[in-house]
Amino acid sequence: MANGNDTSNERPITRSGIELQPYYMDADEKAERPGEFPYTRGRRATAASGWIHRELSGEGPAKKSNEQFKYLIEHGSTGLDVIGDAGSAAGLDPDHPLARVSCGTQGVSVCRRQDMTDLLRDIPLDKVSISCSLNPLTTVAATALAAEELNFPLEKMRGSLIHAPLYVESCCYAIHFPVEFRTRVALDSIEFCSKYMPKYHSYIEDTYFFSESGNDPVEEMALGFLQIRFLTRRLLERGLDIDSFAPRIAILVNCGMDFFEEIAKIRATRRIFAKMMRDEFGAKDPRSLAVVVTSHTSGLSLTAQQPANNIIRGSMQAMALALAGVQAMEISTFDEAFRTPSPEAHMVGLRTQQVLSLEALSGQVADPLGGSYFVESLTDEMEARIVARVAEFEAMGDPEELEKRGVFEEVFHNAMAKQQRDVAKGRQPLVGVNCHTLPDDQDTLLRDVAERKIEPYQAHVDDIIAWKETRQMDQVKEALNRFADVVAGDANIVEAVRDALRADVTFGELKGTARQALGLDYDYYGRVEPLLKEVA
Repeated sequence: MANGNDTSNERPITRSGIELQPYYMDADEKAERPGEFPYTRGRRATAASGWIHRELSGEGPAKKSNEQFKYLIEHGSTGLDVIGDAGSAAGLDPDHPLARVSCGTQGVSVCRRQDMTDLLRDIPLDKVSISCSLNPLTTVAATALAAEELNFPLEKMRGSLIHAPLYVESCCYAIHFPVEFRTRVALDSIEFCSKYMPKYHSYIEDTYFFSESGNDPVEEMALGFLQIRFLTRRLLERGLDIDSFAPRIAILVNCGMDFFEEIAKIRATRRIFAKMMRDEFGAKDPRSLAVVVTSHTSGLSLTAQQPANNIIRGSMQAMALALAGVQAMEISTFDEAFRTPSPEAHMVGLRTQQVLSLEALSGQVADPLGGSYFVESLTDEMEARIVARVAEFEAMGDPEELEKRGVFEEVFHNAMAKQQRDVAKGRQPLVGVNCHTLPDDQDTLLRDVAERKIEPYQAHVDDIIAWKETRQMDQVKEALNRFADVVAGDANIVEAVRDALRADVTFGELKGTARQALGLDYDYYGRVEPLLKEVA
């Protein structure tokens, strides 16, 4: 039975002329509808707006990445996912001895306020959301400064930032701060954005990395909800109202190859979040209950062997996400096993989304698999298992203490080891790797593109070295001293970072000085001398 009132004048039709309704359900008027609590079937009663089309982006210095952004937008991308190179993600300036050898090869190199401004220049920030996989200590402050310098109203800034204080050292780019300080940075960022950047998703719970470490979907979401609950409690302890920040929490999930389980996972995730926010944390704003779910298709599922197969994998995963009703997606491209996306791979990923949306009409009906005996049963089972696993973790003690004891590190390492064993022994079929293989001389399709190497951007390293010499060093050191005082105290860290960036302090210098203020060595690797010999 078709249901749902659509406010648009036209509805999509099938090739046979059948007009599609916003959603479908049986005759039971008590059954859950899309857009209704607990939002299992979706945040809204219609899916007609589809999803934000993103692709992973970032290469070389900021200006080159800005050109890449414009290329993607020109070809239909409605969102951007910015990834930093290894040095930027870890909070190292590009002239750091360990960063210069890969500068700009795995993402964009950013280390100062000017870089963020160059990154966002001439991008329609009112229409395109910028999802940032960059260092959490500096990203919000640098984004706020870029908006200021580009004369864009901060209160209209859209985008998002990942925080993973409990897990970042175990499954992401290590940033080498104690867990308490990582938590403080997350809380300060969320609080700052709730006041000054209300349209910005200041907290993305990125479960993608948990899954890419080999964890199954239940473990992936249990780890995610554990961290959401931990940070939510800490924010409430600060006196923040739940409805002041919960609407801007989003969850970025992975999507692997188990088609129906991934759909059920996302449906269960919406339901768990809604019940948790209403029943445990007392949220009243419907936006606090209807969580935004975005996704990045699985890079772990993609292979260096027969890279053309990766296009099929990405398409299957993208279809699962469309049917699950995510708000944004990005497809890991066919050259994932070799490099950040090439222009050709970017185009394939973007066109895949456009074909699914425009030709397959896959985003036109909300929760099209709702009511399926299989999918509904699988959703219920996923919900029960995720909730039970969260309870197991919480029964073990305070999450920060679990991190210090190495509990999460063990979880990730065990999952990685199991994943490798399963592939090696053939328990997890991987076409082109442990079955249906080809000799190297026949495995040639798309390799000329995939194996195209990105050379380190040494000229950018030289530019940063020269730029540092032009700064007013007295001003830089005064700003670092003020920043160190804030780190040692309890004022908001984001505002302190913003003030320091205005004085031309770099991201790497902020990280090192924060470590000094916390009683640690300036450079974790012992390769760079501090600007301040002593801090208070």
